[in-house]
Amino acid sequence: MLPMIAFLVATPAFAGVGTREAPAALFPAEPLVSVGGEGETHVARAPRERSKKETWLLEKTWRPDVHVRDADVARKRRPGDRPAGGPNIQAETRLARDMEPVGTCVQPITTLFNIWNREAMPLIAGQPYKQRFQVFLRDHYTAESTQVDTRLAAILAAAAIRFHAPRVEIVSGYRSPKYNLMLRKKGHQVARESQHTQGTAVDFRIHGVETEVLRGFVRGLHMGGVGFYPRTHFVHADTGKVRYWQGS
Repeated sequence: MLPMIAFLVATPAFAGVGTREAPAALFPAEPLVSVGGEGETHVARAPRERSKKETWLLEKTWRPDVHVRDADVARKRRPGDRPAGGPNIQAETRLARDMEPVGTCVQPITTLFNIWNREAMPLIAGQPYKQRFQVFLRDHYTAESTQVDTRLAAILAAAAIRFHAPRVEIVSGYRSPKYNLMLRKKGHQVARESQHTQGTAVDFRIHGVETEVLRGFVRGLHMGGVGFYPRTHFVHADTGKVRYWQGS
């Protein structure tokens, strides 16, 4: 009997008898936050270099149409025609002009907002934007980026200037081949050789501007393809061949 009593007294669990809570040493507290890998998902990967085939296809879309009629060559500019340089050229000029002096209140042309990763990128006149723009339009699924055609920034800036929009929402930018294939398998309306996979397309919308009105403005730029998606409320713009279509 005495050995049994001595065993119970020496057992740590017996020391808690008569108290409401067990000793803290028996139940160590778990850490409140994880201590590893906090910044891994916030770091963008290095830009992916285009292959020779992708570069050739991209240059092919940029080649001008050389089939010009004699009447077009002989036609002279009439005095009442619009001056050279559309809204996109004016937007590029504004983005590339000198920055305001130090101490001046700077107002962004607009702020781009990515609806997927909820990142914002202000477009400020005179401030370098090309490298930031490429990372901003990276694939939100794979975090991959590519050499995005920076003329897309001029399209977005021109639309913001035209409609006095402080914010432009980006629905889709660069799309990696892996993510593009996954969307096709799920039945989404994406092309096999999408301009998004080449870094030459962007889908966007502006709150307060009807999608039909925004489509008409982008068509007037004559920069490339324009897609109209009335149900999902966005416009597709790319710098490929001029063409138009309507999705859902």
